[in-house]
Amino acid sequence: MSIIILLIIGLIAGWLAGVIWKGKGFGLIGNLVVGIIGAFIGGFMVRFLGFMPQGMIASIVTAVIGALVLLWIINQIKK
Repeated sequence: MSIIILLIIGLIAGWLAGVIWKGKGFGLIGNLVVGIIGAFIGGFMVRFLGFMPQGMIASIVTAVIGALVLLWIINQIKK
């Protein structure tokens, strides 16, 4: 069941990051991948800063922040 929740959070986070970062969406599968990788990046970042996200909304916010960081990195590599 946790895999399904991870995929849902990743999909939501990837979609939101694509909306926030205008024109950087990668389609359904790409957004899912960006969201899942972003969740790991965001989780690492908030734990490094000493926070521990609790609940679904905090997990989505953390994943979106991580996905935005990932999109920024992808944008820097493309330049």
